Amino acid sequence: METFLGLDYPTWWYLVVGGLFSGYAILDGFDFGAGAWHLFFKTEKSRRIALNAVGPVWDGNEVWLVIGGGALFAGFPLMYATLFSSLYIPFMLFLVFIIFRAIAIEFRGKEPMKWWRQLWDVAYSISSIMLAFLLGVVLGNVLQGINLGPDYQYQGDGFLDFLSPYALLTGATTLSLFMMHGAIYLLLKTEGRLYQKIRMLLKRGMIFFMVSFGITTLYTLLYIPHLSDDFKSQPALFLIPLLTFLSIANVPRLANRKRFLQAFVFSSLTIALMLVLVAVELYPVLLFSSQDPANHITIYNAASSTKSMQIMLTIVAIGGPLVLGYTIFVYRTFRGKVTLDETSY
Repeated sequence: METFLGLDYPTWWYLVVGGLFSGYAILDGFDFGAGAWHLFFKTEKSRRIALNAVGPVWDGNEVWLVIGGGALFAGFPLMYATLFSSLYIPFMLFLVFIIFRAIAIEFRGKEPMKWWRQLWDVAYSISSIMLAFLLGVVLGNVLQGINLGPDYQYQGDGFLDFLSPYALLTGATTLSLFMMHGAIYLLLKTEGRLYQKIRMLLKRGMIFFMVSFGITTLYTLLYIPHLSDDFKSQPALFLIPLLTFLSIANVPRLANRKRFLQAFVFSSLTIALMLVLVAVELYPVLLFSSQDPANHITIYNAASSTKSMQIMLTIVAIGGPLVLGYTIFVYRTFRGKVTLDETSY
């Protein structure tokens, strides 16, 4: 198999897809988290400030999801087809909630009636919670494995097969992580009484995350043994979970010192390191078959042709820095505390 800088092309594309989804999780993760807290804010002004904290960036963050999904389809079409057909229900629910969330953000300020704004506040918050939860549910199913038969056909026999205990735990952990991440982001954008309120909520969010993360980690070690095989065979890889735990520990330490920008960096790093853990646990498998290891989908049996990957890596090398540069430009433009005016949501 042809290689580039010591790695074969399916591995390179595996890293590209992982990097894109990591960027999406970090960026859309904080605005999902901010939305999950939305109903905890009681006054109209507080809700408007919280909404406008994510207002200039939420739609740009979703670009990373589109690019990541496109990269998965282009590089591993078999994985794309099998994953989306097997987990059709959670993905369709995700699509519904992401539409409702966008509508809620845009429609909320179109009418002055109290009931109108409360309606869209509820839609915005519930959609944000469900989107974070569903991402975790999908990840839990990928890690645990699904019932794939010959020719990689899904052979599940239940309407709610995707809601296994492990998937639910992973969903709760993802939601708690994003809520912690989102609260830190809101602290960077707010001041006054709302700032003090969010500081209190952040403490609850950190406790929620620590508990759910601990339970999910213990469940993984006890009941999903295939995820730790690589770590047992290559002890040097234990450096990754060690760095993850250190990153997690740094978040409350920095938050207690009111160093929220650094705390946000470490919550972002935590998300990235947790996804690196996922990548290491899976590689070279993309989707485990709970029926027969021969039916696993890997980066090799799911990959596009080498020529296609060579061309696509060239496009990524050109387009990737442009997307990253645009993202940095947007965040620099809208940095600082939120101020409300006639153009605000």
